[in-house]
Amino acid sequence: MEAVVVGGGVAGAAAALALDAAGIGVRVLEAAPQDAVDAGAFLVLAGNGMRALHQLGVSPTAGFRLETARFLSADGAERAVSALDGHLCLRRAELVAELRAEMLRRGLRVEHDARFAAASQDGDGVSVRLADGREVHGDLLLGADGLNSAVRAQIDPGPPRYVGQQVFYGTGAEVPHEPGRIEMITGSAVNFGYAVSPQRRTFWFARLAAPPLDPGEPAASRRARLLAALRPDATPAADVVEAADEVLATNARDLVPLPRWRDGRMLLLGDAAHAASPATGQGAAMALEDAVLLGKALRDRDLDVYERLRRPRMERNAARSARMSMAIDAGHAERPEDVERLHQRHIDAPDDDPGELLRWDVELPDVETA
Repeated sequence: MEAVVVGGGVAGAAAALALDAAGIGVRVLEAAPQDAVDAGAFLVLAGNGMRALHQLGVSPTAGFRLETARFLSADGAERAVSALDGHLCLRRAELVAELRAEMLRRGLRVEHDARFAAASQDGDGVSVRLADGREVHGDLLLGADGLNSAVRAQIDPGPPRYVGQQVFYGTGAEVPHEPGRIEMITGSAVNFGYAVSPQRRTFWFARLAAPPLDPGEPAASRRARLLAALRPDATPAADVVEAADEVLATNARDLVPLPRWRDGRMLLLGDAAHAASPATGQGAAMALEDAVLLGKALRDRDLDVYERLRRPRMERNAARSARMSMAIDAGHAERPEDVERLHQRHIDAPDDDPGELLRWDVELPDVETA
């Protein structure tokens, strides 16, 4: 069997490693050129993501560990401190580089400038047409091309929805901080988080309830607007943004649960199948879980058991993340303490972690007992 994977990011590179471990040939197609520069977004990879990463044979050298999360309210008061299960803070580009380095070590590669255009299938396999006119053939097509997936349009063209938050992020100079800790601030208007690396760089994000971003808004205006929302609170958040090298922003979006992740030999995974809003911070971790369990499903069972195992967990994460996003919207707000409770509960007791099923040496159950 040979699989064609569309997308060479976290989900696609991880899927390539898992399928290779299952004895399946892999061809990875990436639309971006080889010299494309990542925008600089960072992520916090939770313990479940780290466990999946290790099952793929990757022990990351980039980033820095986070041991605790401290929750602050708008008046600067400490509400709670929670231990973290081996979380790692790193740039998304660094995680992709770690996965691709392991691909290269195994003799796998990513084909760049290979933009997906369309696909057709029959009893013998899948034919993938690229934008430059080339055709690629395989037994299975995996759509790992993210929230705006082109492959999803072939299976279930559900468009992403805006969940009511603008997400700001960036890095900057060090602020007073305890090493190994991420600060989670429930502000009067903004949910904010930051951590400081051993290299004394501050990584931060902010989620502001507002209409979608105006693409023409100048960067200076975005920074000023965010600062105006942060300054009424007695927390370090405004100082962190003041010290930022630049302020990047995007719209928080997710997918309404898709009726179908699969059409015959074509299958979606990662954000292409079940993108959640950023509130739970589980996007990369869930993509890594997807990859491990997909590889095991093809090794032990079939594609049906993969979706049977993954869909309930993915839909719960998306619903929880949407609720966490909308909870800070003043137009239909829950109390700030309820927002803190949602975030702390997510860290303290993540729902239905696949646990032992992520271990490569554990056989997956069949469909009836999954």
